[in-house]
Amino acid sequence: MSSRRSSRGNISDEEINELISKLQALLPASSRRRGSGQASTTKLLKETCSYIKSLHREVDDLSDRLSDLMSTMDHNSPGAEIIRSILRS
Repeated sequence: MSSRRSSRGNISDEEINELISKLQALLPASSRRRGSGQASTTKLLKETCSYIKSLHREVDDLSDRLSDLMSTMDHNSPGAEIIRSILRS
């Protein structure tokens, strides 16, 4: 971070704006909206939380699907070995 921080660790408005811009760039294009002020920052943080929750749901769903797939596979099959190697990496 910038040398503009005080000894108490406060973050400048410029640094906050930079972090908000970086956060906004991480969201999917459909969630990115340009705005100004506190209201748009609040909205961006809410959208970010919502996106993170949706990613958690997607991970849970994929994990469940993988568990179901693995439970129906022959554990010695080439497909099972491929899945294990992917999970190890």
